[in-house]
Amino acid sequence: MSDSLREPNVILRGGPAALSGKKRVRSVADSDSVLKLQNGNRYDHYESTSETVIDDGRLLKVFVWVQCTYVAE
Repeated sequence: MSDSLREPNVILRGGPAALSGKKRVRSVADSDSVLKLQNGNRYDHYESTSETVIDDGRLLKVFVWVQCTYVAE
């Protein structure tokens, strides 16, 4: 099943301002691993925390932004 068809299970905190609102609520297969999202010519890295929040009636695990890396040319 693709991530877009799964129920959201994480929320992203920190990172680029362009990632706002509902774009921060995601579905990930492994909520204990590092999440890497492509953002233009870089990747934003988010790490899992033990914190959870309720958003729109759903319990979501909080991931926090830790760094970005750039795509090699």
